[in-house]
Formats: sequence, C-alpha cells, structure tokens
Amino acid sequence: MLFAAWSLLQVYPAKGQDRITGHNFATRSEVIAQNGMAATSHPLATQAALDILKMGGSAVDAAIAANAVLGLMEPTGCGIGGDLFAIIWDAESGRLHGLNASGRSPRNLPREYFIGNGYDYIPTSGALSVSVPGTVDGWFELHEKFGKIDMHSVLMPAIDYARNGFPVTELIAYYLERSVGRLGRYPNFSETYMPEGRMPAKGEIFNNPWLANTYETIATEGRDAFYKGEIARTIEKYILTNGGFLSYEDMASHTSEWIDPVSSNYRGYDIWQLPPNGQGIAVLQILNILEGYDIASMGLYSPEYIHTFVEAKKLAFEDRAHYYADPDFSPVPVERLISKEYADERRSLINPDRAARRYDPGMMEVPSTIYLTTADRHGNMVSLIQSNYRGMGSGMTPPQLGFVIQNRGEGFTLKEGYFNTYEPGKRPFHTIIPGFITKDGRPWISFGVMGGAMQPQGHAQIVVNMIDFGMNLQEAGDAPRIQHSGSSEPTGQRMTDGGVVMLESGFPWETIRGLIEKGHRLQWAVGPFGGYQAIMWDPVNGVYYGASESRKDGQAAGY
Repeated sequence: MLFAAWSLLQVYPAKGQDRITGHNFATRSEVIAQNGMAATSHPLATQAALDILKMGGSAVDAAIAANAVLGLMEPTGCGIGGDLFAIIWDAESGRLHGLNASGRSPRNLPREYFIGNGYDYIPTSGALSVSVPGTVDGWFELHEKFGKIDMHSVLMPAIDYARNGFPVTELIAYYLERSVGRLGRYPNFSETYMPEGRMPAKGEIFNNPWLANTYETIATEGRDAFYKGEIARTIEKYILTNGGFLSYEDMASHTSEWIDPVSSNYRGYDIWQLPPNGQGIAVLQILNILEGYDIASMGLYSPEYIHTFVEAKKLAFEDRAHYYADPDFSPVPVERLISKEYADERRSLINPDRAARRYDPGMMEVPSTIYLTTADRHGNMVSLIQSNYRGMGSGMTPPQLGFVIQNRGEGFTLKEGYFNTYEPGKRPFHTIIPGFITKDGRPWISFGVMGGAMQPQGHAQIVVNMIDFGMNLQEAGDAPRIQHSGSSEPTGQRMTDGGVVMLESGFPWETIRGLIEKGHRLQWAVGPFGGYQAIMWDPVNGVYYGASESRKDGQAAGY
C-alpha cells in the first residue's frame, strides 16, 4: 500500500503542496544585484525591505521592516507574540554578532502546578503554553546597535498594510483555514482574524487595524510601550483571565541577550550557528559527522548518501534531546558537542549497511516560523528567524492588539532529569535557528530553512548541496530534500524504532529501494520540507546573489 500510494501521488500531486518539477528537480536563476538584497517568504515583505534599503536604511532596518510585514501577512508563522534570533555580519568591525531574543516562562508558574493537575506534558495551545514574547525587544536591540533610520519609518510599511489591507496569498489562506479548528475557540481569535465569520480566502483583501495601532504605539513610544505599558497590562489581564500565569512583571523584566555565534569548519568553510537554547549546533554536529565521508562521490540521489545523512542526524538529535537547553540553568557542553574529536566518536557508531533503531546520547563531562535575510550596500548582512512556534501559536489573542501569543512553553519537558525540564523564568528549547557561512574570515552566505525539527536537517543539506555537490545558491534550495522524523526530542520522547525517512518528490525509485534494503522505513509526505531563503556575497564582482523558496510564497529581490 505504501509503494502504491507513492506512485499515485507522483501522478496526482496534492494541490499547492507537492512540488513535482520534472526530471529530478527544476530550478530558476539566482537574483543578482549590487546595492542591496532581501529574501523573505512573502514578496510584499521583500519589497518593503528593499524600500527601506533605498531610503538609506541598514540591513537591520530592512530586516525589521520585513519581519513586521510578515507578522501581519503571515501570522501562521510569525508575529510580535513570538520570539526572535539573529546573526548579523557587521562590515565595519568585520565580525559576526548573535542575538537571542527568546522569552522566559512565567515566574509564578511552578512545575508542580502541572504535575499536581495531572499534566504529562505542557499543552500545545492555551494560556499554559505561553512564554514572554521576545520579538519586540529583539527589534529594538538590533535597531539600537545597527539601525540607521528611525523606527517609525522602519515600521511604516507594515502599519500602512495593516490599516489599508493586502491580498492574502494561496499558501497563507490554506494555513489560516487549517488554524481555525485548533485555535478558533480561544477568546478574540476570531474577532481578530475572522471579522466576517471566516478566514480570508486567496486574493481577498485583509486588514488588521488593531495590529496597525499596536505597531504605531511601538513605533512612537518604543519597546517599553510593549513591555511596561498598556499593552503589557492587557496581555496580563487576558492571560490570567484565561487560566494562565504570564504577568506584567514577567513582561517588564524581559531582556534579550547578545551572544557569540559558534562555528565548525566544513571542508574549508566556517558554518556559524547560535548556541542553545536553540538547536543550531545540531547543524554543526551533523556536518562534523558527514565530513568524514566522501559525500561528493556518493551523489545526491544515492542510498549511501541519504543513509549516511539520516544516521548522522539521528546521532545529533539524541544529543539535542538530552543536552540542548537554557544555558542559564544547565551547563550545555557546546565545545565538546561541536568538536571534531567528538564527531569521530559518534561517526564510528554508524553501520554503513543498516539503519539504527536507536542511539544513546554521547557521554559528557558536564558540571514551525519565518526566515528572512537582508544585505545592504555597506556589506552588512542579517540572518533573522522569528516564530510563533506551532503555526499561529497558543491561540491566545489579547483583545484589540491584533496578534497571537506564542506557545513556546510546549518546548519544555515535564519529566525530571533533563536539561530542558520546565522551571519558572527559564527559556524553553527553541527550534528556530539563523545560519551564516564565512570563508577565510569574510562573509559568504546568510541563510536559513524554517520548519521545526526540519531546520537543522535543512541547513546541513544546503551546505552539502553547495560545497559537496557544487550547486548554486538557488539550486541548493530547490533540490529535493530529506527529512527524518521520530528522533528523541527535548520534550522527553525517545527514539526506539529508527523513526521514518521522508523523501521529497524527485528521488528515483532506485534510491527508495536501496534505503528499504538498508532497513529504513519510508513514508510519503506532502509539504513538511521547510522554507529556504539565502543571500550570498561575491567579493570578486562586488555583487549579492539572492535565492528564495520555491515551496512557499517567497521572493528574493535586489537593486
């Protein structure tokens, strides 16, 4: 039945989701420009970023402007109720900066509350799943350090679209409709997103005047208007009324953190990620393991490559489940996890002929989302990712503010003995990761692949596609992807049966048969392969290359 379904879906793809692209895969040209570049998951957000660059704004100004527009137009993936992470290449200092703008759990909500009320896990929606939204503070931290024009000008494109409306794209209309069944029961959700009793359809004009007012308040009064003003009071009252614990004090005490990105070298290129509480170092662990193989000689479509990639991913994700967490609460052994010596140890566990049913985490001596990237004419580049977490987040929609609060609390485990066990005032395990690549100490690529646990897998595949398989920036994103699911998770789930390998359309039957012979379980899947954006700097010609995701509504554009 599985193989018959595979053949059937090759002939009759699901509307708007599958990507049958001809023999193997089809691609398009990269975008090339001299003065600036933006790549986002929505064409109107890309254009807003370019408008800001043309006004004299920096890459950071453009990134904030695009993020604000996406929070309006793509609320199924992001918004100011969520968190933010960013990596910035500062041309003046010639170095990378990292920002962790993730929020913390309510300080008045102990783990014992969940246990005493019979919870085995934190709910996926509702007031108990929320944590402090860190995005707005992240915007202002970025702007204060790297902004060139005033915040009101930066947010004006989003404010105008929120007041006057914008046409809803096909993909977002699809995800909006899917959100109704899960979140429509929460107070003010339908009033905000379903003013006519239903979600807007493809091509319909939608506006969000409440979000316009919120953006206007933030633009004119600053970040404290969100964390210490009436907005924070409104959030507190709403959450407490609906059985939650997020308080005004939680909002008022929130801070972002500037951190140093960490890296590992892959065949002469330095791959940069942010350290936990995010999952970015899983990319480095996967690549360190793969570096011990001649990937280029295996070939993109070979069972040997896919098997090796999946087993490397399994190994990295066992450590991800056990060790990745808020470093303020647990001493995450980042240096050892991303070391070449540790990769050698882990690589030795891989059987080249057989898929593993389970791995244990390595031994240590230890005390869902939008992605965008921008670049300006001064050589500054921004890699930024921002999310509500699961689709539209918790469903908690404070009255007349125009946004949903994230459900990042779901990322904790309630089980004892994990680095990521829930505690008050703690940052949860995060899936969203911005990526960056340098070569000989100079910027090369700012990139990201959105999509939950797909993100480290997608990052690693982009790097392999470019460095091992010689693809260009757009081809690297358009090539068919691999996703493995069922690994152990930071929420306490353990892998016991080897999980499932999902292959995107484009892989031949010979590949599928070879993987089955190695003991992998394969499953057809439509759509869970992430969303990619990237910008590459070409120092020889002095130009930027841009690439955007063919699976979503994205656009790369420059001037």
